[in-house]
Formats: sequence, structure tokens, C-alpha cells
Amino acid sequence: MQVNIENLIDEARCYETVRSLRWSDDICCAHCESTDIIKRGKDDTHPDRQRYECKACKKRFDDLTNTVFSGHHQPLKVWIIFLYFMGLNLSTEQIRQELNLNKNDAHHMAHVLRSGVVQKKPVVKLSKEVECDEVYVIAGHKGQPDAVKKRGENPEEIV
Repeated sequence: MQVNIENLIDEARCYETVRSLRWSDDICCAHCESTDIIKRGKDDTHPDRQRYECKACKKRFDDLTNTVFSGHHQPLKVWIIFLYFMGLNLSTEQIRQELNLNKNDAHHMAHVLRSGVVQKKPVVKLSKEVECDEVYVIAGHKGQPDAVKKRGENPEEIV
């Protein structure tokens, strides 16, 4: 008997988790960041997804608006499980097989999740004293060892 991991995770809990991570204090507008928000019912296609309306800018949004999870056909729990498996260092192919996904979908999901993590990466600011080691890189001379000869051997041949 094979156990499908998707059946072990509840879609409602995934949405609750996204809400708690996204808005730890108050729900704020995905467009203008106002906290003057009213709930506008649940999504017709995803009954656990809450819809909202901002009183300040009058725009509507939901739990996933402006996240890496929005605008895709896979359910949120599949994204969460996929992300969990990525954290376990499973390959995209292993995750695809485990979740019974189409090859293209799996590669797209991996790309989106990796891109989202990179986009949210904080900017590194160096301060105080910073030390750098020197590096000598030879680039563009693959297969041409004569073009990379050390100085002094024959300076006329150095490119």
C-alpha cells in the first residue's frame, strides 16, 4: 500500500500558516500596505483562501496575492510539500515522483520557489573593516594553453 503524502496535509492549515507567516500582527493590503481591511468572503475555487478588500485603496486581494504561490494551478498544499522536500535537499525529479507531478510543472515550481527565495534575500551591507583576498582568474582561453603563458616566457605571444 502506497501512502500519498498530499492526503496527510490539510489545505486549510496551509492557508492558516501562510496567513500567520505573512501577517503576524494585522492583515495589511497587498497593494498599499494599509491595515484598514475588510474580509470579502472565501474564494469560489479554493474555499480555504480568504479574500479581502482594502478600504484605503479599494483594491481586492487574497491570502496569496503578491506571493510566489499566486497565479498557479497547483493547490497550496502541493507548493508547501514541494518547498518542504526542497528543504530536505531532494532533487526536483525525486519531488516530482513523490508528488506525482508533470515534469514541466515540477521544474517550473522549483524555479519559482528558488527565484522567490532569491528575490526576498536581504541586501548584504558591509561595515567596518573588510578583508578580501586576491584572485587570479583565467577566462576565455579554454583549449588555448599558449594564450595563457606566464609573463616572461615569451611576452610577444601573450594575448
